[in-house]
Amino acid sequence: MDETTAFEAVRSSTLEVLPELDPAAVTLDGSLSDLGANSIDRTEITTLAMERLDISVPVTEFHAVRNIASLVELLRKYG
Repeated sequence: MDETTAFEAVRSSTLEVLPELDPAAVTLDGSLSDLGANSIDRTEITTLAMERLDISVPVTEFHAVRNIASLVELLRKYG
């Protein structure tokens, strides 16, 4: 899976959970926390992105996710 596909899954999931966001605000350089996502929002965004990509990532893998770029990279690893 390429970076664009994984990022688009994260981006569309983020905009579904946080519909008030400007789509341009969701970038690889930012973090979900910086966008106003709380822990429940972040879990929902991640779950939706995995569903969109039809992948499963072990929960233990998410400890290293610090921003959107690292989340995209992790999803690519399992995609």
